Amino acid sequence: MSLLNTQSKQPKIKPKSVGGQAVIEGVMMKGADSIAIAVRKPDGEIALKKQELKSNRKTISKIPILRGVFAFFDSMVLGVQSLMYSAEFYEEEDPKAKDKKPSAFDKFMEANFIWISVLLSLTFTILLFILLPTVLVNIFEKWTDSRIVLNLLEGVVRIGIFVLYITAISGMKDIKRVFEYHGAEHKTIFCYEYGEELTVENVKKHGRLHPRCGTSFLFIVMIVSILMFSMFEWSNLFYRIFIRLALLPVVAGISYEFIKWAGRSESKFACYMSKPGMWLQKITTREPDDSQIEVAIEALKNVLVEDPEADNW
Repeated sequence: MSLLNTQSKQPKIKPKSVGGQAVIEGVMMKGADSIAIAVRKPDGEIALKKQELKSNRKTISKIPILRGVFAFFDSMVLGVQSLMYSAEFYEEEDPKAKDKKPSAFDKFMEANFIWISVLLSLTFTILLFILLPTVLVNIFEKWTDSRIVLNLLEGVVRIGIFVLYITAISGMKDIKRVFEYHGAEHKTIFCYEYGEELTVENVKKHGRLHPRCGTSFLFIVMIVSILMFSMFEWSNLFYRIFIRLALLPVVAGISYEFIKWAGRSESKFACYMSKPGMWLQKITTREPDDSQIEVAIEALKNVLVEDPEADNW
C-alpha cells in the first residue's frame, strides 16, 4: 500500500514530532523529550530502555537550517547508541575474553566507542557518496567544461552509488530483518499520526512508506547538493572536495527543512518531490510480522507526551 493510497482512504494525517530507527531485532523511537529502544530478546521477551533528551534540543529545534544540521549529527549519535544497545542481546561472549585483561587501547576504545563509530560512519559516508562521485566524474572533463553538466553528472553518479549500495545490502539476511523492523516503525508512526489506538490490527492497516523517512532525507540531500554545488566553478579536484565538505552542513540543514515541510504538505509539488525517496523505501522497508509491530508499538508508547499539543509539529 502506498502512502498516497493510505492518505486517500483515511482521515487527514496530523504530523507529530516523533521519529525512529530500526535496530537489531528492535526499534528506537524518538519523541518530543525522550527516546525509547525496544528489542525482542532471544527468549521472546521485549527489553525496553528509555532515555531523556537534553532540554536544549527544544531551543535548537526552533532555529531553521541549524536544527537540520543538529538533527543530522544527533541522529548518527543516537543511532549508534541504539544499535549498541540492541546488539548487546545478540553478542556471543568469547570464553577466553573473561580471563584476558583489557589493554589500554581496549579501555580507550570502550570509553569512546560511540564517537569513534560516528566518526567512522561519517568518514565512510563522505568517501563513498561525496568524494568518490566527484573523482569519477573527472573523466567527463574531456568532453565538456560546463559546471552545470558536470555537477549534474556527479549527482547522477552519487544517486547511482547510493541505490546500488542499498540494493546490495538488502540481500543480506540480517539486513532484511532490520528492514522489516523499519517497516514496523513507519506503520506504527502512521497509526499514531492518524489518531488511532496503537494496536497490532490498527498498525497493520497502514502503509510502510513514510515521507519523513531517513531514506527520503538522504535522497533529498543528493538533490540539494546538485543544486548548491552547481553554483560553484568546476575547478581542480581539491577545490571541489573543499567546497563539498564545507557545504555539507548547509545541505543537510536545507534538506531537513524540505523533509519537514513535505511531511505536512499536501501540495502536488511536495508529493512529486517525495516520490523518489518513497520508491527507495520499497527497498529499505519490508512488511513486518505481528511480533515486530508489537516491538515498535512498545517503543512508541514510551515516548508519547501527555500534552497532545506538545507533540505537534
